Amino acid sequence: MSLKIYFLRHGETSSSQTGTYCGRLDIDLTAEGVQMAEDFAKAYQDIPWKAIYSSPLQRTIATAKPLCDLLGINSQRRHGLKEIFYGEWEGKTPEEVNRDFHDDYVRWLADPGWSSPTGGEKGIDIARRSSEVLEEIEQTYKNGNVLVVSHKATIRIMLCSLLGIDVGRFRDRIGMPVASVSVVEIAERGPLLHRMGDCSHLREELHQRKEIQG
Repeated sequence: MSLKIYFLRHGETSSSQTGTYCGRLDIDLTAEGVQMAEDFAKAYQDIPWKAIYSSPLQRTIATAKPLCDLLGINSQRRHGLKEIFYGEWEGKTPEEVNRDFHDDYVRWLADPGWSSPTGGEKGIDIARRSSEVLEEIEQTYKNGNVLVVSHKATIRIMLCSLLGIDVGRFRDRIGMPVASVSVVEIAERGPLLHRMGDCSHLREELHQRKEIQG
């Protein structure tokens, strides 16, 4: 038996609906986001989980909570799973960022792996801190199922790192809808992707909610 890591992006927030950058802003889920977390828990409660890891921000804690409650366990919170820090762009829309920080914005769009939002984090910084959590999981659990509840950019960067994709292309190569699930098996020949951005566990009306891309 091998180790499977399930990556769950948090449910809907007001920021995912408005398209603002909110990396470290500690906002909570919308009512629909709570429903998304509940739908995930109902669909995945019968998997024999070894552990649940979460970013320490409220939107990820709230997304993990329904499953934690059903299983009677607590999530293990890790700083390395936090969302990208957008620095001076936090709380702003892409249009506002392009207006106020145009040169930095153009550089970041071209290569978010090695360029950062003004005063924020490079993609490679996120890859380094999140890889420490992945290494901890691999060393602690040689087999079984582990859930990682994190954020849009952070999950995409972790998947790039695991699958050998240039981290600088995380925005261009990988989509990650709210409350979506991606699954990677740590197999004998290296990480093997089984599923990416799956939202089939969500009730129909939640599928209709379109995210504004920031």
